Amino acid sequence: MRGKLFSCLAALLLIFLVSGRAEAANVEMSGKTVSTSGQISGGTTYVPLRELFSAFGEWEISWDNSIRTAKAEGELFTLSFPVGSSTALVDGYAIEVGRIFLRNNTTYVPLRAVANLLGADTIWNGNSRPIQLVERATYRSHSDEDLYWLSRIISAESQGESLLGQLAVGHVIINRVESRQFPNTIKDVIFDVKYAVQFEPVSNGSIYWEPTARSVLAAKMVLNGTEAVGESMYFYAPALSQGTWINQNRTYYTTIGCHKFYL
Repeated sequence: MRGKLFSCLAALLLIFLVSGRAEAANVEMSGKTVSTSGQISGGTTYVPLRELFSAFGEWEISWDNSIRTAKAEGELFTLSFPVGSSTALVDGYAIEVGRIFLRNNTTYVPLRAVANLLGADTIWNGNSRPIQLVERATYRSHSDEDLYWLSRIISAESQGESLLGQLAVGHVIINRVESRQFPNTIKDVIFDVKYAVQFEPVSNGSIYWEPTARSVLAAKMVLNGTEAVGESMYFYAPALSQGTWINQNRTYYTTIGCHKFYL
């Protein structure tokens, strides 16, 4: 009996070791190598933080050994990655990215989640070809007016939400701008009344209130290409609205905080 138990435990250990073994992965962007040190583990690709950020322009990378945290300071915001955590900090606001770990004195971060924060898509081309990063450039040349109105609608609709929840609201606005079903500027989407007023803050006047710092950050990130809710173009808060038309006519996508999002 003891022999059989030992055999079963050994088999389970072998399965664990095999399934947990990391595979090598190469990453490219615009035809240039980003990393040859990527590792695929549990279906997630991890890359050295410094190699990833070097592909996105001028980021200053530093390491604080006292709190075991890597930091990347850029023009728009600062990202901090505490080793052993699954949560990054964007200007101090928490956002889930996945496991952050240290290997051979190098900080590794999840490729897809962090690339998204930097405004890029991650394209998988199969095991034998490099993973491609493609920057989303639609609103990188935005105007001050775009930032002004986007930060205000995010704040008015979701100032009590997490950074992810605020990114999601801003992402819906951008999705509408890019859709033929809606006006083609951020301000016009917000004040659209073709099928009645689209956003409650326009009706109650809160659209004109000063936005919170987190809402301004979320607006900058969305304008830089960060995505949060796929192709969603509708949302509502069940605590404040029944969302009857949306429930009957649109496809549910996800719930973040107090908002439900629909395609």
